[in-house]
Amino acid sequence: MAEDVNITLKSGQSSLGKIKIAPRVLEIIASIAAVQVKGVNRMRGSLATSVNELFGHREWGKGIRLAFNKHHELIVDIYVYINYGYSVPKVALQIQDKVKQQLLFMTELNVGTVNVHVEGIVPKKKTSHVDPNHLFKDNQGEQN
Repeated sequence: MAEDVNITLKSGQSSLGKIKIAPRVLEIIASIAAVQVKGVNRMRGSLATSVNELFGHREWGKGIRLAFNKHHELIVDIYVYINYGYSVPKVALQIQDKVKQQLLFMTELNVGTVNVHVEGIVPKKKTSHVDPNHLFKDNQGEQN
């Protein structure tokens, strides 16, 4: 997770005061942008975030790590799971573009690097159909 220090945005009108943004806000922006890319199944999370999501509480900042380099550019690391059947490089490039674009648009911060870490591939869910007339039918079509 990002440092607990707010980030001061550069404003064209400094006489009005400072604009500070919490790192958590940047994590949420990056996370939402990443999951909007077609082919992304979910972000990496911890056991606690998985349990929270079971109870309906969506954790938007999970799977994101932030840092700044020596040139004061934002470095974003994104940890995702991708759906089976999608091109991993294409999805990763789309994530990089979308995240960089949204962070620049919403905060005007210089984004140096967006690193995408593909944690796994999620297979398609099999849908099984149960015939109520043949509940005990096995795979070969014989009844027991």
